[in-house]
Amino acid sequence: MRKLAGGSQFMAVVKADAYGHGAERVCLHIEDIVDGFCVAITEEGEALRIAGITKPVLVLTPLTAVDDALAAKYYGLTVTVNGVAAAGLCAGLGCHIKVNTGMNRYGCNPRELAKVIEELGRVGARVEGVYSHLYCPHLLSERERQYAVFLSAARAVKSAYPGAIAHLSASAGTFIGGKYLMDGVRCGIALYGYAPSGFSRGELQSAMKVYARKVQTSPAFGGGAGYAVARKSYRALSAYRLGYADGFARTVSLGEGNLCMDAFVSQDEREFFPVFDNADKYAARCGTISYEVLCAATRRAERFYIA
Repeated sequence: MRKLAGGSQFMAVVKADAYGHGAERVCLHIEDIVDGFCVAITEEGEALRIAGITKPVLVLTPLTAVDDALAAKYYGLTVTVNGVAAAGLCAGLGCHIKVNTGMNRYGCNPRELAKVIEELGRVGARVEGVYSHLYCPHLLSERERQYAVFLSAARAVKSAYPGAIAHLSASAGTFIGGKYLMDGVRCGIALYGYAPSGFSRGELQSAMKVYARKVQTSPAFGGGAGYAVARKSYRALSAYRLGYADGFARTVSLGEGNLCMDAFVSQDEREFFPVFDNADKYAARCGTISYEVLCAATRRAERFYIA
């Protein structure tokens, strides 16, 4: 992914505990090959600083409270500004302006941008960047419309702050390349081996494999298999320590019957039951996407890292 980004600044998105992979460990492992990190909330940025991460950390959720502004100043985090109110909290802070180019999630309306820039100048903020997000990057017409809006906004910001970087692309935009790389990219799901909707994984390899540890194997007794009536007779059943409280779908069976809160039963007798090494396939069974599966899968897991 770094190669695809070319000479653009490369920011690794490690929000939601690095999509379930363990943010501190991920960041320490890749800090030497990235230019900075992106997190969702201030507390995630604080955790990275405490772990020893020194490169820039951009908090993607716009600034809304004085407490977050104080924390950002103390830990040296870069904040997101989405309007005049957020700009007013940025005295002495480094910030990036988020522009709403059509996603309608976070960001200031382009018509409000001049007032935001004016307020940031009034409070003495350090404007280090301007960014937006593609909502349907696989659709050419939609992304071109957003690109045009963002390009105009980026020019306005750079006119006031020539050193500000402009970044529009997450993983999908990085795959597309060309003009969408701009000054920087924010890669998230691709870092962990997956592609966003409408794009192919290509040579990406998934970073996470999930196994359930066997607790016991015993002769089958009575008529049940977990919270269900047994569908057939079993010689023996094994209980594995993984359930819906660990982030797995109750109704998607991994063995016999539904998952229990903390366990499931299976005819398997291996010490470690392979739950998935490809979150896309498990997500398809659950009717969701790999992002949700990865974020949930390590909720109570013991993690082993192999470099």
